[in-house]
Amino acid sequence: MAYVPGVALLAALVVGCSAGADGNANGADSKAGSPTVTPAPPGKYLTLPAPCRAVPRSTLKDLLPGAAELPGDQQDKVFRGSAAVTYDTDRKVGCSWKSDAPSATRSLSVDFERVVSYDPAVSDDDRADTVYAKKEKAAGLSSSATPGPPDEKKDKKGEESETSEGSGKAEDPADADADSDSDATGSAEPSPSESSGGSTDGAPGSSSSPEEALPSRILDNLGDAAFLQDLPKQAGSTAQHHTVSVVFRTSNVVVTVRYAEQPALITQVPDGRELQEKAQALARKLAETLSE
Repeated sequence: MAYVPGVALLAALVVGCSAGADGNANGADSKAGSPTVTPAPPGKYLTLPAPCRAVPRSTLKDLLPGAAELPGDQQDKVFRGSAAVTYDTDRKVGCSWKSDAPSATRSLSVDFERVVSYDPAVSDDDRADTVYAKKEKAAGLSSSATPGPPDEKKDKKGEESETSEGSGKAEDPADADADSDSDATGSAEPSPSESSGGSTDGAPGSSSSPEEALPSRILDNLGDAAFLQDLPKQAGSTAQHHTVSVVFRTSNVVVTVRYAEQPALITQVPDGRELQEKAQALARKLAETLSE
């Protein structure tokens, strides 16, 4: 009987602790009724490919004419590529290649950027789309200004104008700016319909001049969004240097492909159409590889 009071005291302490725990869980400190924030979904890609191994050797032989004829050590050095300096290989990587042939010098580079959003309300994909959109705008392009046959574009704009007047909805200033940019581009450069029968994918046409390449434009069926920027030599320059860039986004990764040619003679003109076709073909291969 001398030990009963001690047992009773221990039981009381246990009950008191349980009550205190319940009070903390269900009391004012639990913030009952506060809204629960659902974080935005993460991007599809958590890592990036090894950039210097992203382009198959067979593709490099096609893109870098003359490299396959080099001696063994020099050939391996060209195809090995040069990795870009980066401090976070999970976020941004790149590689470049260069080949000097008797007729011209060809250079190629690929860059991968994995975008991560640190805002729980903004997904990685949305953040990557913002990064891509800035690149598209810097190239002087807009997704709403995809080149098309002049008559079709005119009719489409007319229909939009009638719809806008009928519904009382004001025209988006961004769309108006995009149309202005597209019209300005069309006045200075041939439209896709004039160069290749209305194709916007850079398919081979009947052009007899290497200079008759399609202009910079939005691309379809490449990742989630894509554009091509064509940069022929600047006016007044004696060098016939020609660069084509293809930029595309797939989920939270933005990829940039740059392909350029510098002829050995200033009288030679690079085949802009060929550069565009090969840059697009490589971009599509990279998109397929990322999707695997």
